[in-house]
Amino acid sequence: MAETGLVAAQFILIGVIVWLGGLPRPAPLPLALCAAGIALGVWTLAHNRPGNFNIRPTPRAAARLVTGGPYRRIRHPMYAALLLLMAGLVAAASSISAWAALCALAAVLAAKARREEAHLRDRFPGYAEYAARTRRFVPGIW
Repeated sequence: MAETGLVAAQFILIGVIVWLGGLPRPAPLPLALCAAGIALGVWTLAHNRPGNFNIRPTPRAAARLVTGGPYRRIRHPMYAALLLLMAGLVAAASSISAWAALCALAAVLAAKARREEAHLRDRFPGYAEYAARTRRFVPGIW
């Protein structure tokens, strides 16, 4: 899938999950997942300013490699934050369709991450070493 298609698929799946899940019910698991996603997103923004981000999986012209904060453990903390937040909505929805959409979103984000990493390896000489010691989305696991 082309980069534009991956971005479009990401936003369509987010919309589907929000539509199926709605606002999280005041249940512990959905609220905890949403809170964790928001906290990780805020922490990430504190270490990687919005001007360094690109919605497409290609680095901006003035991009810099960030390896501090949440990036010490995972390469794509914004994707992880989004998955946590969407998992909270899905847990609240408790529908098979919502779980399927979350799995599809995870697959799309993994594809975006692979493309982004190829660009980052070409752009930043130390990226391969950094990638060897970190995981994509979940520290020590994935």
